[in-house]
Amino acid sequence: MRRAKITGIGAFAPEKVVPNSFFNEILGEDVDTWLRENLTIRERRWTGENESTADLSEKAALAAIANAGIVPADLDLIILATDTPEFVSPSTSSIVQHRIGAVKAGTFDINTACAGFVTALNTASRFIASDDDMKNILVIGAYNMSKYLDLHDKKTVTLFADGAGAVVVSPSEAGDGFLNGELYTEGQYNEWMGIYAGGSRTPVTKEVMDNKDHLLKFVKKFPKELNPAIWTKMVKTACEKEGITPQQIGRYFFTQININSIWQTLDNLGIDRDKGEVIMSTYGYTGSACIPMALNEAYKGGRIKRGDYLMFVGSGGGLAFASALVKF
Repeated sequence: MRRAKITGIGAFAPEKVVPNSFFNEILGEDVDTWLRENLTIRERRWTGENESTADLSEKAALAAIANAGIVPADLDLIILATDTPEFVSPSTSSIVQHRIGAVKAGTFDINTACAGFVTALNTASRFIASDDDMKNILVIGAYNMSKYLDLHDKKTVTLFADGAGAVVVSPSEAGDGFLNGELYTEGQYNEWMGIYAGGSRTPVTKEVMDNKDHLLKFVKKFPKELNPAIWTKMVKTACEKEGITPQQIGRYFFTQININSIWQTLDNLGIDRDKGEVIMSTYGYTGSACIPMALNEAYKGGRIKRGDYLMFVGSGGGLAFASALVKF
């Protein structure tokens, strides 16, 4: 069976480091202690004034391509997952394609918010499985949410950060690669968190800008048990399909919005918490980029090796969920 194998991994985070103490000053209270003790976050990276989503994506893409041992002209397709695009239109992936010189590659963007990268990995893997002309596909998860934050909104400004991660997937017939995946949505939560201006329903006007409706908003608090319950179910479903147990998975990569959700899911599965890759302490929450960025950290740190089972589970506004079980 022709499967999509991860052959290259890369990531990029902007240089600007924003420590928790920055928010103590602008909010006029100690948020540092709570962030460290409850979420493990100490600092995060934000883009500079002239640094965009395409900039982040380009650098992560080039790192993944180099790691795969190919050149941009070898790419057949670029899929970019983001909900902080370069423009409303055209796609951010078309900009990256041009910048890196991927002259043969088709492009499209995916927006399932923070579930985007795993959704894109599912999509790329099915292209590889069904189309013999697809030899190398670049999958990018990119996030530039600092551009959409209200600096005085404590619920959002302390959590969200910027970065990008990417993988190259290529065909394999050796039994490794993408094994199965699942997409699932709880659409009734679509108005609970998001950026609700800038589209066709609420175009950006002076009134919208004055009310800060073009910025990220938490409208309602999500049930804290939602992510752990759905993540646990998705992991079990993926393992059952392959006839393996959650204990056989070498490394887990979950959306990095809440360390407690990650730990609760691993506890539900009876898995040692050390098997969960977490990057929140230094990168904050990087949305659609957090899972490939965590994968890159695990790869560089030698915490994954060829032949390992890897589990990816992403969730994001909408609410959208995506899983992927991979034999690395």
